[in-house]
Amino acid sequence: MKYFSDQDIEAYYTMQDAIDDVKRVLTDLVQGSIINKERTVIAMPDTKDTMLYMPCVNTNSNYSILKTISIFPNNQQQPVSQGITMLTELETGRHIASLESSYLTRLRTGAMSAIATDYLSRKEAATLAVIGTGGMAFEQVLGVLAVRAITKIYLYNRTEDKAYHFKERLEKQGVDCDIIVVDSEAIAVKDADIINCATRSEAAVFRYQDIQPHVHINGVGSYLPEMREIDIEAIEHAKVIVMDDIEGAQHEAGEFIQAAQDGKFSFAQAVALKDIDKVADTRGITIFKSVGAAYYDLAVTVGAYKKLT
Repeated sequence: MKYFSDQDIEAYYTMQDAIDDVKRVLTDLVQGSIINKERTVIAMPDTKDTMLYMPCVNTNSNYSILKTISIFPNNQQQPVSQGITMLTELETGRHIASLESSYLTRLRTGAMSAIATDYLSRKEAATLAVIGTGGMAFEQVLGVLAVRAITKIYLYNRTEDKAYHFKERLEKQGVDCDIIVVDSEAIAVKDADIINCATRSEAAVFRYQDIQPHVHINGVGSYLPEMREIDIEAIEHAKVIVMDDIEGAQHEAGEFIQAAQDGKFSFAQAVALKDIDKVADTRGITIFKSVGAAYYDLAVTVGAYKKLT
């Protein structure tokens, strides 16, 4: 069995690769080639630490994965999110590789947001607000930059130093636009065409009153029922809400669960990412909510394996 580290993968597998591979797996999903089980989420007692286990089979590509990912938000010496994925070929059932999956997790999530942003946000969108500059946020920005000509990025993080470090990373990556660290969520979002949220917040990280009437919102941070990130009033007034996995969101997307309980939203309104091309009118507030699903991990795992071998 071969092993590939995050560093191995990052050297060869790009955001555009991930976008292309996620689009392909969405086609497989529509065609019924995906056999997916809802992920198992185990919260560690008396901590904010979480373990996730995700299996999936693709009968078209003839590969299967089992992914394990840990999210330990208080880590200092180790990454907050760490993952490993075992890849199996389905001709003989041979386990052919294990791939470190922290980078792939971030990349596939950014790729999903890129696909949603490309379809739902205005073509002329030029200003991006980033709320939360932790582990998942960087590839979220790269995804948006892959599909929109962004000229200004506002960064807000509760710990300001982390926002400045994030700015430095973007500049080292060659991101060529105005990058501005601000000291409040309201300032970050007030002129934004696109808002990226990637936090573990248990309360909304912006107010509906502060956002533009045409804004597109990507929410990737809340993945447990007690978490909140997107303002419920924004959910209530959204023109279109797209989810990467509606079934998973019903159990995990805290703000949407709360909005449904309050009678301000129904999961029947949501459009699955695989059906995004059926959305006819994207004027007004649009939202993409990601909780993750194993077929997206399968897409980038197979894609990375093929590039590396």
